[in-house]
Amino acid sequence: MSTQTFHLPDVGEGLTEAEIVQWRVAAGDEVSVNDVLVEIETAKSLVELPSPFSGTVGELLVDEGATVEVGAAIITIAGAAGGADAASGNSEHGETPAEKPAAAGDASDENGSVLVGYGGAGQVQSRRRKPAEPPVRAAVGVVAKPPIRKLARDLGVDLASVTPSGAAGEVTRQDVVNHASQASVFRNLQTPARPEVREQTIPVPPAVVSAGPADDREETIPVKGVRKVTAKHMVDSAYTAPHVSVWTDVDATRTMELVKRMKASPDFADIKVSPLLIVARAVVWAVRRTPMVNAAWVETEAGAEIRVRHYVNLGIAAATPRGLLVPNIKDAQDLNMRGLARALEKLTLTAREGKTSPADQQGGTITITNIGVFGMDAGTPIINPGESGIVAMGTIRQKPWVVDGEVRPRYVTTVSGSFDHRVVDGDGMSRFIADVASVLEEPALLLD
Repeated sequence: MSTQTFHLPDVGEGLTEAEIVQWRVAAGDEVSVNDVLVEIETAKSLVELPSPFSGTVGELLVDEGATVEVGAAIITIAGAAGGADAASGNSEHGETPAEKPAAAGDASDENGSVLVGYGGAGQVQSRRRKPAEPPVRAAVGVVAKPPIRKLARDLGVDLASVTPSGAAGEVTRQDVVNHASQASVFRNLQTPARPEVREQTIPVPPAVVSAGPADDREETIPVKGVRKVTAKHMVDSAYTAPHVSVWTDVDATRTMELVKRMKASPDFADIKVSPLLIVARAVVWAVRRTPMVNAAWVETEAGAEIRVRHYVNLGIAAATPRGLLVPNIKDAQDLNMRGLARALEKLTLTAREGKTSPADQQGGTITITNIGVFGMDAGTPIINPGESGIVAMGTIRQKPWVVDGEVRPRYVTTVSGSFDHRVVDGDGMSRFIADVASVLEEPALLLD
């Protein structure tokens, strides 16, 4: 009986390693070509690896949570026939044939990441999409499809507490997302009960004093995956680009009025609308007036050069269960308000589900980070590598504001930004932030 050994393939983007997140099979399971074997996490995305062989799972060679290099053996499949041809050169000793790298587009996962090394003799197997999985009814009576259950687990949502809105009484993706958002708000509003004891002394065992912290007092978190790449990028950016930050307070009352009208408009009935949409439009508008904030400092063999992009791939910093991701909306300058709203909604949902592809995180030209959702007024964010500017949107709250010589309650926010001073001078960055602020104060400027 022949045994095939499956090696971790290169899933594209030049990545050299990945973490084994979850095995979808166990020893003894029967698998067919294209059945999902394992879910891995690279520095940029979660990827499901399909089987290039059919047969019986022999041994899982790598534990969940382990990080392995591309090319490492991860699983064996006994009695297997390859998707291309079982006689393509694999031996009974688990050796794989020489394989040619797949050309871009030959085989890809759902996110578009190229999977290299499938099949034998350079032949690459295409993945056939499985039929949609039917909703599953849990013991407590909740009806939800498997992907929705995974999303709920990732967001910490108890499906039993979610009100379903599906036509068949099932819980939908939007139900889970809405419940998670609402729960987050209420968690922030909760006030811990005041302890009856005003002071407490925590005894320190002698072993802790003499030998350092005990195991249960500290926790070690391995730095890998998204966190590892984010840390490297942020350090590289902070110590390469000379950051300068500016900020200004803004009366965003008319922006809030516009958002309210848009939410009530039939044109936006099926799309989520928030002040972030107006900020995104404002940034795209302001880039036209100060193109250098959308440029990049590039080191070449001939020396440094500034590359000015006449398009806007608008990055949106997203806090996800996998960590900080910065997917971007390609050619945002070509989108109208509805198109941009739709793109923002899709970007947000994809990021929350952990399905943001590597391609969606590349090629950004300028970024927005919405720290206002965390209750923050302003910040000095670090520039995303390859860009020269990042805008931070603070929380919008009612404050006393002087209007026509009178103090009135207005919706006020702070717009701040950091810039690469090698590319953008003080007048340029100040003019850009002032333009964004002007649009938030008077959204009618977007009509010009």
